Amino acid sequence: MSGLLALLDDVAGIAKIAAASVDDVMGQAMKAGSKAAGAVIDDAAVSPKYVQGFHPARELPMVWKIARGSLINKLVYLLPVGLLLANFAPWLISPLLMLGGAYLCFEGAEKIFHALFPGDGHVGTDGMQADDPAHLEEQKVQGAIKTDFILSAEIMTIALSAIPESGFWMEAATLAVVGVMITVAVYGSVALIVKMDDMGLWLAQDGRFGITRAFGRGTVKAMPALMQTLTVVGTAAMLWVGGSIILHGLGDLGWHLPKEIIHHAAVTVADMTSDTFHNAAEWMATAAMDGVFGVLLGLVLVPIGTKLVSPLWGAVFGGKKKSVTSGH
Repeated sequence: MSGLLALLDDVAGIAKIAAASVDDVMGQAMKAGSKAAGAVIDDAAVSPKYVQGFHPARELPMVWKIARGSLINKLVYLLPVGLLLANFAPWLISPLLMLGGAYLCFEGAEKIFHALFPGDGHVGTDGMQADDPAHLEEQKVQGAIKTDFILSAEIMTIALSAIPESGFWMEAATLAVVGVMITVAVYGSVALIVKMDDMGLWLAQDGRFGITRAFGRGTVKAMPALMQTLTVVGTAAMLWVGGSIILHGLGDLGWHLPKEIIHHAAVTVADMTSDTFHNAAEWMATAAMDGVFGVLLGLVLVPIGTKLVSPLWGAVFGGKKKSVTSGH
């Protein structure tokens, strides 16, 4: 009996330690996640545009595919790589993030370029026209997952830097919790946004009260403008985050001049405002100039990406894809 009581006492002690560890993980995850709030908002703004224009029945399945890809990005790729880099090669983090930032600048600038100079339509790397619904859906999902990878890398890096120095497994558990929480928050919000028009239509048709039917009609009418706004905000967010990553990385590599110029210019703009809005004005000015830098860098990268990188990528991987598909 005494041995059994001693065993139960040990189990209770282990349970208390485990509970304390869970509390520590959750507490650290909440703090680390809050540090990455800016990148999270960007992710939520960028994602809805990828399901815009598809049949309503395909919207939630597409969001689920993107969310699943986002979880894989965070938990399978970024979490172990981030921990390994942070512990064994921290000097590689900035260059890799800068590469991702350059991709965001390229993608954002390419969207602006196509908006200003629309072509005859896009053709995929396998030669299929973009008006093929299944192919277009797959393209959109893969494009969203690629963009999510860069934003998730930024989120996980910010979260990792915000975790107090602790053991390897504590950091891993905290990052995993951050990754799951943020993915659920982002893509739950995205799912809500893309189905708001359906909910509005249901309220307009089946609402019991006049005010609910009016609210439903207003929601349906407002959704095209909201989705267009989110498309613009998402593109601006990519350019802002991409430009900010590049500028921050240049500072980490020892070239502080571009970031200092932007900082001094933002302070000058903020000094023109009242003390109440000083910090907000400085932040907005900094974000705007980071975005302008992202646009300029992206416009330089567009011809490099479309004329050099994309054909080279297609030459290396396109033939392999065609040979695989031709075998079916």
